[in-house]
Amino acid sequence: MTLINRVPDPITGQLPGTRERLLSVVEQAKVAEELGFDGFAVGERHEDPFLSASPPVVLSHIAAVTSRITLFTAVTTLSLLDPVRAFEDYSTLDNLCGGRLELIIGKGNGAAQATLFHVTTEDQWDRNREGYDLFRALWAGESVTWSGRFRPPLREAKALPRPWQRKIRIWHGSATSKDSVELAASHGDPVFSANVTNPIEPYAELIRHYRERWVHHGHDPADALVGAGTAGFHVARTSQEARETYRPLFEARLALSRRLGLPIVFETLDDFLTRSSALVGSPEQVVDKIGRQHEQLGHEVAHLSAERDGRTERVYRDSLELFQAEVAPHLRERVPSRPLASADTVRPETSGVAS
Repeated sequence: MTLINRVPDPITGQLPGTRERLLSVVEQAKVAEELGFDGFAVGERHEDPFLSASPPVVLSHIAAVTSRITLFTAVTTLSLLDPVRAFEDYSTLDNLCGGRLELIIGKGNGAAQATLFHVTTEDQWDRNREGYDLFRALWAGESVTWSGRFRPPLREAKALPRPWQRKIRIWHGSATSKDSVELAASHGDPVFSANVTNPIEPYAELIRHYRERWVHHGHDPADALVGAGTAGFHVARTSQEARETYRPLFEARLALSRRLGLPIVFETLDDFLTRSSALVGSPEQVVDKIGRQHEQLGHEVAHLSAERDGRTERVYRDSLELFQAEVAPHLRERVPSRPLASADTVRPETSGVAS
């Protein structure tokens, strides 16, 4: 998963160009598919230091140079977008990638939202909820009649192109609020926990609440589906090697957070590796830590950072290869998971009616 942050290299101090940074994301996705990863996610942010303002454009490029890997958004900020336009973009992408698309939606965050889109903390949840209801209706049927607060009404409206997938899996990104997990549970949708900024306890509490609300809305507890993020990633043969490789990455992140005025939760590398969700260590340590997180979250999908963050190409690739060779097989054996969109990407053409 990447938010396409454009920051100085933690080792050399050099700032990559915009085109260079965007193309590096495409290359990262190609490497992920080559090494057998299941999915590649592009976030959406609208402020410095991020270049991820348009996930469907970036993912369309990735779709053209890959053939198997599932494509995710992380997240699609429906509170900022016209739902009709969002449907058109993602339905187009769904066709281009042959149904390899899954969405993670959320309200978004950051001060720039109010400046660029006039979306504030007072109305972002209502906008997200209303936008999702309309987005679902547009995906489900050709003719939509609808009215709401934040955009003009629709009467027997037809949005094109019709999507490749008759029903797309839509996750709800969850960080700190019960609103997102309530919306997910009410619709019978999966939740993707941020699980990045803080220790695991507040995220686990939200997931427990999600499962309670899931049952409240009449769904089978066994059908609840959870994903979770990780705060950092580097696997090496020994824990010492992993820590020393990751140390400058952590220090650069800490310095950036202080420069941006962000709250500092983990002051030291030791604290970060102990209490955060970061997966930094030997294969055995990473398997064990994911297992301990799974005990609290019950998640089937986890994202890793797709950023080199100053590591050389060789060191970065070695870490990914080691994860696939000695971590992923244990996880897939211990935590059976439901297939992603890429598991079934071929279907016969229909009359174009989605159901």
